[in-house]
Amino acid sequence: MPERQVANPHPGSRLDPAEIEAVVAGHHAAPSRILGWHWYRLKGRIFVAVRAFRPQEARVWIYKTDVKSLQPALCLHAAGFFECIWQEGSHAPQPAYRLRLQGRDGSRTEIEDPYRFPPRLTDFDRHLFSEGRFLRSWRKLGAHPYNIDGVNGVSFAVWAPNALRVSVIGPFNDWDERVHPMQSQVGGVWELFIPNLVEGERYKYCVLGRQQGYQIDKMDPYGFHCQTRPDTQSRIWSLDKYEWQDQNWLRQRAQRQTLDAPLNIYEVHLGSWQRQPEDGRMLNYRQLAHRLVDHCQRLGYTHVELLPIMEHPLDQSWGYQVTGYYAPSSRFGTPDDFRYFVDHCHRHGIGVLLDWVPAHFPKDGHGLSFFDGSHLYEHEDLWKREHREWDTLIFNFGRNEVRNFLVSNALFWLEEYHVDGFRVDAVAAMLHLDFARAPGEWQPNKHGGNENLEAVAFLQEFNRETHRAFPGILTVAEESTTWPLVTQSDHVGGLGFDLKWNMGWMHDTLDYFKLDPIARKHHLHLITFGLTYAYSERFVLAFSHDEVVHLKKSQLNKMPGDRWQQFASLRLLTVYQYGHPGKKLNFMGNEFAQDGEWSETRSLDWNLQTEPWHGHFQRFVQAVGRLYVQLPALWLKDTLQEGFGWIDFSDKDNTVVSFARYGEYPADTVVVVLNMTPVPRSNYHIGVPHAGPWHEILNSDASEFGGSGLLNGTALHPGPDPMHGFDQSLALTLPPLGGLWLHSRPVTTRERL
Repeated sequence: MPERQVANPHPGSRLDPAEIEAVVAGHHAAPSRILGWHWYRLKGRIFVAVRAFRPQEARVWIYKTDVKSLQPALCLHAAGFFECIWQEGSHAPQPAYRLRLQGRDGSRTEIEDPYRFPPRLTDFDRHLFSEGRFLRSWRKLGAHPYNIDGVNGVSFAVWAPNALRVSVIGPFNDWDERVHPMQSQVGGVWELFIPNLVEGERYKYCVLGRQQGYQIDKMDPYGFHCQTRPDTQSRIWSLDKYEWQDQNWLRQRAQRQTLDAPLNIYEVHLGSWQRQPEDGRMLNYRQLAHRLVDHCQRLGYTHVELLPIMEHPLDQSWGYQVTGYYAPSSRFGTPDDFRYFVDHCHRHGIGVLLDWVPAHFPKDGHGLSFFDGSHLYEHEDLWKREHREWDTLIFNFGRNEVRNFLVSNALFWLEEYHVDGFRVDAVAAMLHLDFARAPGEWQPNKHGGNENLEAVAFLQEFNRETHRAFPGILTVAEESTTWPLVTQSDHVGGLGFDLKWNMGWMHDTLDYFKLDPIARKHHLHLITFGLTYAYSERFVLAFSHDEVVHLKKSQLNKMPGDRWQQFASLRLLTVYQYGHPGKKLNFMGNEFAQDGEWSETRSLDWNLQTEPWHGHFQRFVQAVGRLYVQLPALWLKDTLQEGFGWIDFSDKDNTVVSFARYGEYPADTVVVVLNMTPVPRSNYHIGVPHAGPWHEILNSDASEFGGSGLLNGTALHPGPDPMHGFDQSLALTLPPLGGLWLHSRPVTTRERL
């Protein structure tokens, strides 16, 4: 077995022994200054030196590819530091060479020298990054298959300004951090081109910090693909090979996603929506694409909203502990599999929104936490560093490079994966310095308030840049406080979101429907108060995953009474939600009245669809969803006060509420009538906006939906009796716990279903 023979340096060698020791020990921050090729002048002559640190090889030769000659390198350090020097002519062009290696087992290989290739980032790139304006930073940072001078390889770049050394490690160098140390550049970016690596190869960054003894292996913050859990390595992946087929959707997206268009969102956790029935394994992105699209089309959903699919460590989670912001989770397949998912949705008319989590990130050692031996991505300031309620870290929104990382990430998903927008998680936690903190646990801002001014500026920038680059996308805030102007432009001091979840409406509505019907007459304000602020922001009416976990019960089991009353109340709630101003969102399982609480560890109870109660309810949701997109009055003027008008909100004795939704034309009008008790009402009069005739296009008590079948006639003609401020009125039969939609045009069952 060959062993290294340590030789004396070439007489012309100009190496400082201390620098050799730094390379060998893995402490050198600028390895390209020593390794690779270098030329110098000595006594009027030009010399070229090629140096390599190869701790796993016994011998090294320099193979000059232009003249096809082989020259041995001298081993100057027993750890495997080699140098080869030769004399050139009057000038020293960049030599064409490869390294020929002999392993300790006698095997021979020939490789390109990583240290003969220039960095990929330009000075201007690094300048933009330091200013927070390198908004397509994923195109250079991370790991990119790349060709330099005809040589294929991978260009690596990572931001770690406080590290002493960063190395690329992987199976290609036996995870030895000494073999491929990266070159430190101005601005704290480290770079290295490694030839001959291929797509799918695993890698990490080995980071040596300035604090004594701190060394850790990190995922690539810009990594595009990850090894499947429980492994935490990044994987090389090209973003350039998928062939999209969704051009028609992208051309129409801006029209489909305007504020005066229907928006009926199906919120989904991919890991627990459906699983393989035989063994409980998760479906992959391609299987999910076909099943989800079929389901959404059947039930009238316009969009799916995915709980975070960015890489996260645990299956037993909802995805909000993100470790790979640039990588769709490998538990469901490859990045191209997720592209297929989005593509398939688009080709079948379904938009895709992503839950996005810029509010916080987990403390997992392989992630962003204490990345380069310093508080790089998180706040150094202890007052701002942690969300103690979630035991997570808060991004330092005031740091240019961190803000750049996040805004670039949003643009990445829009550009590389064609997603149609984001629901931004935990906006309230971002905006308030005192969020979940007791007095004395936070410090006011420079004006003495509790507003996180840096987070405000970040959210404004996020909304401004995403809408500028991709007009027609949607951004939705999960914001649970009374923060003003969430959906107004930053030009008037707003945050710039398109929509906001209406958390107040959701809580009041569920509190109301949980009441025994006998008590509902005393609490009508819970379902009428929301109209006093319905136009202060642009809202989504969301019954989300948060409302069916942690002992809150499923939507069905929130409803009081026996089984008949529970389903009747749930149908009534649905009539109210879809009739009320605001876009719509429902979590998976709500559409067939999932009986138990949602669990991320198993599939939904799809077998319930075959049971009469649940099957009838899903048929009802299908009818409502399809009707909703057909009726402009239910969405055209969602954000305009003239799109809504009360008929009667004060009939406490009968516990009946009625209102009208208006479209562009009088014939578009939809009248909504809600009987909140199990007592049927006959000959119940309401005023109506025009003479009619009126048609009952939806009755939640229809027998086909599991109701008692107490319906009104096919055509209802108002009488000339003024009522509720209108010149004519209708006499109706109100079914028990029933909701009605009335319209000037009849809608047949075929149109509905």
